[in-house]
Amino acid sequence: MHLFVDIFSYGYGHLAITAPVLNALAANLPELRLTVRSGLPPAKLRQRIHVPFELLHGSTDFGFVMVDATRIDRGASALAYRAAHAGWTNRVAGESAFLDELRPDVVLTNVSYLPLAGAAEAGIPAVSLCSLNWADLFAHYFGSESWALPIHEQIQDAYRSARHFLRVTPSMAMESLDNIAPVGPIAALGQKHDLGLGQDKAVLIAMGGIAHLLPVDHWPRLPGIRWLVAEAWQCRHPDALAFESFGLSFTDLLRSVDAVITKPGYGTFTEAACNGTPVLYQRRVDWPEQDCLIEWLTQNARCAEIAEDNLHAGRLGKALEHLWQSPAPPLPTPNGAAQAAALIRAVGSRTS
Repeated sequence: MHLFVDIFSYGYGHLAITAPVLNALAANLPELRLTVRSGLPPAKLRQRIHVPFELLHGSTDFGFVMVDATRIDRGASALAYRAAHAGWTNRVAGESAFLDELRPDVVLTNVSYLPLAGAAEAGIPAVSLCSLNWADLFAHYFGSESWALPIHEQIQDAYRSARHFLRVTPSMAMESLDNIAPVGPIAALGQKHDLGLGQDKAVLIAMGGIAHLLPVDHWPRLPGIRWLVAEAWQCRHPDALAFESFGLSFTDLLRSVDAVITKPGYGTFTEAACNGTPVLYQRRVDWPEQDCLIEWLTQNARCAEIAEDNLHAGRLGKALEHLWQSPAPPLPTPNGAAQAAALIRAVGSRTS
């Protein structure tokens, strides 16, 4: 089977969902031919996707224009959607021609909709995979705008053209789609490493792949706690360490730390829960997906919300101590990757 995969390129959560599915699929299809299109760094893709693939660098959607990891730019996002759909028919025709030349047996997206529309026009079966879709989020932000209805219908029609929308656990309800196939949680499992910090506790700060700088330099010192931050922050706090210095994959690092500070996002939430890592999260501003993620995390991990002002001021000691003293629930089983792989394989089998 030749599988063409389009992976959303802003942030790493969509890759965190997709890669375990591709690895599970390849385990049962050793002759799988895999073509991946993404704007993510090749090293990040190969760190997560453990089987050979051909990489086409590029992306077909933008989701939303972001101010930072927790806020969208509504005005810029509206302009971007209107521009993207001004020539929608031609864009679909171009994508269809591209796929017709590539001739994959199945198209998989997370969670772009243009390849779905192109696949439908080219007569190639397609599947989408995610905890959200851009049609529902577009409607949330722009549904009341006079210009929005034709764009929303084009996005929704593209998703409805897929054989399945593999709705992972947890996820938004997606009640407007009639092709939903629910699957379990998807998360990579890491290996625990000794970080060499003695009795100090390590707290990873991971706000997602979108730039979101926290003023860690100005945080008060908390005895016995080390902050693991991105090297690019050039942090000068005496208790901060660049997490890249440990030479571990993100999932191994997540498994090895004592807590993670993040925003609501599928990849980090499910990987933290499945690897037993406590979570402090700052809510995103008016992000409709976050409620289902937070509800699931509350049931499956030690977690707590941290207010933005407390996070920026580094007032974190009491919240962290409360997390560490809380009882740990049973680890959830990430069985969604195998389920999704089986459904994709079945779609491919029907076309061969």
